[in-house]
Amino acid sequence: MTQQHVVVTGAAGYIGRHVVTALLDEGARVTAVVRQHRAYRVDERADIVELDLLAPGADLARLTAEGPDALVHLAWEAGFAHDAPAHMLRLSDHYRVLSHFAEAGVGRIAALGTMHEVGRHEGAITAETPTNPMSLYGIAKDALRRAVLHSFGETHAVQWLRAYYIYGDDRNNQSIFTKLLQAAEQGKQVFPFTTGTNRFDFIHVRELGQQIATVALQDEVRGVINVCSGEPVSLRDQVERFIADHELDIRLDVGAFPDRPYDSKETYGDATVIRELMAKRAR
Repeated sequence: MTQQHVVVTGAAGYIGRHVVTALLDEGARVTAVVRQHRAYRVDERADIVELDLLAPGADLARLTAEGPDALVHLAWEAGFAHDAPAHMLRLSDHYRVLSHFAEAGVGRIAALGTMHEVGRHEGAITAETPTNPMSLYGIAKDALRRAVLHSFGETHAVQWLRAYYIYGDDRNNQSIFTKLLQAAEQGKQVFPFTTGTNRFDFIHVRELGQQIATVALQDEVRGVINVCSGEPVSLRDQVERFIADHELDIRLDVGAFPDRPYDSKETYGDATVIRELMAKRAR
């Protein structure tokens, strides 16, 4: 089998580092696109390109000069700040990048989406679930998905990777798990918390990286693909498990903060497709 060449943007990011390693472990050649001075965060087996991908005039042609088989577009700003203006201000730049790869003849384009495209929804989210985003982050991702599928979804294998709640490698994100570690290190014994009753789909970032790599290395399945565990767990249970696993001397002040108004009581990804793909890869 011919070695596949995959370009990964946002390769030094929280998710990107794990995707790069997973692709390399599957035998792919990886061109990892990172911002300046971030190459040290990426698996040394990858080919590194330092580039401000979204900047006007960025030399995107250097990324497609060798005719890569696939693009995995993970680059994004302020992913944990759901109402940051950057989500909307950068939207056209993301579309420009993806359009360049499509026009350059890259046949397979995988881009990272989010459950926040869907907005408030109770139960399992499928590829067909209507979207009604309630944050700038969700609005921007939803708009990009619609634009990409409209523009070249018929001519290219577009894979929209809809991700859910991610944990693991918690020193390198800005999630509640990061904040718990920081609070414990500061000697705090009480952590202000919501009710924690909402049930979400949690996935370890290493497993997410493997799922994304598996999707990106095939072209039979395309469109919206949930990358997830498929199992809803209450936020409180997940956080208390994290505290116990890390032996943190801290307790939750349950109800100190209100739940976010746009979060569903229970929502999770339908994992049917990704489980089938992962099982096929394991054979």
